[in-house]
Amino acid sequence: MNRIVRIGLLVVMAGLATMAHAKTPLVAVSQFVDHPALNAVLQGFKDDLFDSGVEVRYKEYNAHGNMGTAVQIASQIASDSPDLIVAIATPCAQACAKVYDKAPQLGDTPMLFTAITDPLAAGLVSDYAKPGPRITGVSNQMPMGKHLDMIRKFMPGVKKIGVMYNSGEVNSVSNVRRLKAAAADRNIAILDAPVTASASVYQAARSLVGKVDAVYVPTDNTVVSVLEGVIKICERTKLPLFSADTDSVARGSIAALGFDYYLHGRQTGAMARKILAGAKPSELPVEFQENLSFHINPGAAERMGLAVDKTLIESADKLHR
Repeated sequence: MNRIVRIGLLVVMAGLATMAHAKTPLVAVSQFVDHPALNAVLQGFKDDLFDSGVEVRYKEYNAHGNMGTAVQIASQIASDSPDLIVAIATPCAQACAKVYDKAPQLGDTPMLFTAITDPLAAGLVSDYAKPGPRITGVSNQMPMGKHLDMIRKFMPGVKKIGVMYNSGEVNSVSNVRRLKAAAADRNIAILDAPVTASASVYQAARSLVGKVDAVYVPTDNTVVSVLEGVIKICERTKLPLFSADTDSVARGSIAALGFDYYLHGRQTGAMARKILAGAKPSELPVEFQENLSFHINPGAAERMGLAVDKTLIESADKLHR
């Protein structure tokens, strides 16, 4: 084969490879912060598409807990011209939703949100059953009454619970509002310990010592990303710590009644498959994950000075040490 023919074949092959690459859908992912629950969501999403034989390309971005960075990422995603946008956590979803007005080239590019507590309060959809033409997704809204009932199983006489959350995150504010409503029905007082950044979480945890019977951390990205500092304070002061995030139990909180975030991601992946096959977001109602898993860490309870009944331990779906 002469040199000219070889070069011609290489050019053709390169052209075909480029065409094939261009036809593979591009999924742009914006994740707010790096922590186990959100990482599990992304992995579940990817695994669902892979296991279903759906071939896509990814461009992944992480805001590392910075809202300004989330806004910059949204603008970059608009420049990427993806076939699907996936926003993990409320700040990233809000930033991506706002960029539609500034990036007409996006048109009706579909967006899926995931790991978001209150899509209505976040302004992402106006109706769960009938989302808009561009945006739908999966919510991780937690049953706050069940969480308080869980804490009471460990501490029947609990009267005051401290809650740590980022007051700048819509999902966290919504969680605390619903927590207080459920607590009022149970004659439990809730003491706020709001933060605005991960750097202030340690001090917020210290502020609760001696004022509450227990501490509860909802699905708050800012607090969960630096949970180890909270755990150290609770162990040192014998202040029981409970969480909404089951991954936090493995890290050292006493217990959680929460979702499997990996399955949450797979559920989002199933919605993505429908969209990539031609479905419109307006045709896909917002979904919720219903099944809850009860996790206990007996070692964490001991370190925080809380004795746990054997029957309660035996009722756990998963034990951590």
